[in-house]
Amino acid sequence: MTEIFQLVGIALTTAVAALILKGTKPEMALAVTVAGSIVMLLFAFEMLRGSLSLFQKIADVTGIDSSLVKILLKMIGIGYLVEFASGILADFGQNALADKLVFCGKILILVLAVPIVENVLRLILKLLELI
Repeated sequence: MTEIFQLVGIALTTAVAALILKGTKPEMALAVTVAGSIVMLLFAFEMLRGSLSLFQKIADVTGIDSSLVKILLKMIGIGYLVEFASGILADFGQNALADKLVFCGKILILVLAVPIVENVLRLILKLLELI
C-alpha cells in the first residue's frame, strides 16, 4: 500500500519541478517530465515483478500452457506501456503520434493473440468431437 504513496509522491514532485522549470527553461521541464515518467514506470515494473510468479502458479493449477500465460502477460504489458507512452506524447502536444502509437500497439496485441485464438479453436474442435 505504501507503493501508491511513493508513486503519487514521484508524480507530484515531477509535476511541481516541471511547472517551476516551464517558465524559465521549457526544454528542461520536458526532460524532467520524461525522467519522472520513466522512474514511475520502472517503479511499477519492479512492483509487478514480484507478482509474476502468481501467474505461473495459476497456469500450473489450471493446466493452462505457460506459453499462453506469457503471451497474455506480454499483451497486457504492451497495452499498459502503449497507454503510458501515448499519454506522455499527448502531454507534449503530439496527439497524432500518440494515436499512431496506440494503433501500432493494437496491431502488436492482435499478432500476439493468434496463438491464443488457435488454441481456443482447437479446444472447440475437441469439444465438438465429443458430441
